[in-house]
Amino acid sequence: MSAPRILFVVDAGPQVGGGHVMRSLTLANVLSAREAACVFVAPSAVSVLLAAFAAGMPQLPAASGEPRDLTAALAGEAFDAVVFDHYGLTERDHRAIAQGRPTLVIDDLADRPLAGDLVLDSGPGRHEEDYEGFLPDGARLLLGPAYAPVRPEFAGLREAALAWRGEPVGRILVSMGLTDLGGVTARVVERLRPKIGDLALDIVLGGDAPSLAGLTKVARRDARLMLHVDTPHMARLTAEADIAVGAPGSSTWERCTLGLPSLLVVLAPNQRPAAETLAERGAALVVDAEAQDFGPAFDRALMRLITDAQLRRELAVRSAEICDGQGAPRVADVFLQRIAAGPSARQ
Repeated sequence: MSAPRILFVVDAGPQVGGGHVMRSLTLANVLSAREAACVFVAPSAVSVLLAAFAAGMPQLPAASGEPRDLTAALAGEAFDAVVFDHYGLTERDHRAIAQGRPTLVIDDLADRPLAGDLVLDSGPGRHEEDYEGFLPDGARLLLGPAYAPVRPEFAGLREAALAWRGEPVGRILVSMGLTDLGGVTARVVERLRPKIGDLALDIVLGGDAPSLAGLTKVARRDARLMLHVDTPHMARLTAEADIAVGAPGSSTWERCTLGLPSLLVVLAPNQRPAAETLAERGAALVVDAEAQDFGPAFDRALMRLITDAQLRRELAVRSAEICDGQGAPRVADVFLQRIAAGPSARQ
């Protein structure tokens, strides 16, 4: 068949973050390299992220991320397959938009019916039975971090980064999510500053992050802080860091790919299962932002990361075992095979 045209229907915004766009964009870039024509259906929050990270990616403007507006944006559009990365859509919405075309649903929740030919859930503790009763007959599950869409530049730096993990700490990467839910980045940085001595902080933010204005002022008087706004250099920053403080979203798999010893701060209930599984496997330290003892627990975990070289080496090894950064090519191969097989019989 000729090169397939693949629509990406994704969500973004202050409450859901930017991870849906970033991991879908990673997959779209791999598919585009294999001659697929990828197009994002883009409400304003999605469009802002695409402008920052993939200005050349084709877009179809949508009035909002609501099902009726997404459907309206597709009126008259020809396409061969759909990727959904949108927790607000269910089986009915998937069917209405895809109209029987091959469909990949990216999910982390396993909490509602889905209409995907393929369903990708990169959670490290996810099992097939978690989706029992939620999928149509014949759907294929792609489960675990081996399928996590990680940008290829991370895999390219993997060997070099893993070779020196456990060295004394000089740089801390702070990455709480591009949308910086509730200004959490500033709160984390203010907790770090009195405790880190002369260690450097690389702080990653989106251009609309609530913490940006305040942290910009702090950085002017504190030379330890370096702000990276909508950075295209995330792989290099992750490789150069000695430890990280981050949210357990999609960037978790980037840190695992490079074996970066991390303190994960759980910000939302849907992040908790993956974070707890990583902690159980000795691949990360985890604290919960909603826990009553969050402050003392955060401080203890941070000091362990900074002072214990053996712990850092163990976290590096365990986390690197969980994800190798090759998930996007694996998913692209399976999806293109499914597209080549033709339209789905399910309507």
